[in-house]
Formats: sequence, structure tokens, C-alpha cells
Amino acid sequence: MTNIKEKVIVGWREWLSLPGLGIEAIKAKIDTGARSSAIHAYSIETEIIDGQEFAIFQVHPLQDDLSNTITCRAPVVDRRIVRDSGGHEEERLFISTTVEFMGKCWEAEFSLTNRENMAFRMLLGRTSLVGGSLIVDPARSFTQGEELAAKKPAASKESQL
Repeated sequence: MTNIKEKVIVGWREWLSLPGLGIEAIKAKIDTGARSSAIHAYSIETEIIDGQEFAIFQVHPLQDDLSNTITCRAPVVDRRIVRDSGGHEEERLFISTTVEFMGKCWEAEFSLTNRENMAFRMLLGRTSLVGGSLIVDPARSFTQGEELAAKKPAASKESQL
């Protein structure tokens, strides 16, 4: 069991990095009410490379900024039916990638879905919080400050595998 001193207190919204996808900064809602995590993705395609299925997709990591587009590629780890907050079900692709926050890095699974009309480009659900040993304080926001927000991604950047 993890010692409470090893845990990091985070707010209900934070700036995170997804280095495996080439995303230096993305604002995420830390949502203990959501089981799984999701990232805003569109133009989602799949291809088989050396017998492994990969998802290739586009991300606008900054809300209200369509000029920054990052092309991402990640192995598909699963396809699952997900029920959104409105009760609608859809099949989604799931990928696994590294989350980086406050010097901690851990692997987390994300479903790929269009979050264009949502307030946050990323939702970090409770199953993804375990790997980072995080405790959520709903009275706090942006606990590491706005330093990641200043990292504007370059337009049309392609991530590496």
C-alpha cells in the first residue's frame, strides 16, 4: 500500500503532459466520478503495423484554438462500449500512453472520442489516478501553476511512437 506521504494532492483541473503523444500541455478535468479516461481525438483511423493495430488521430490540445493540431499514433489496447455522462453508449478505441505531472510519470489508458464541445480536452478518470498516486482536492485547481499552459504546442506537429 502506498504511503500517504508519497501521494500528490491535485486539484479538480490540472495541466498535464502526454509525452508519448507529443502533447506538452493539455488541460484535464480530474474526475473521480468517471471510471475511464478520455482524450479529445478526431479523424481517427487505424492501421496494422507488424501485426499490431495502431490508432492514428488528430488532437487540438488547447480549448478554442484550432490552429494547433497534433497528429498522434499509439497502439490500440482495446475496443470497449463507453457510456457518456448523458447515458449514450458508443464503441471507442482505447490506447495506453504516459501521463506526466509534477515530476511523476505513469501509464494510463484513454478512450479516443470527440470532445470538441466539452470544456476539457482530456478527462482523467479514477482508474488512471491510481498509477500517479494522486489525491484529488476539489477545492483546488492548477496545483503546479500555469507553467505548462505557457507551453504552446507547435502547429501540425506529429508525435513519435
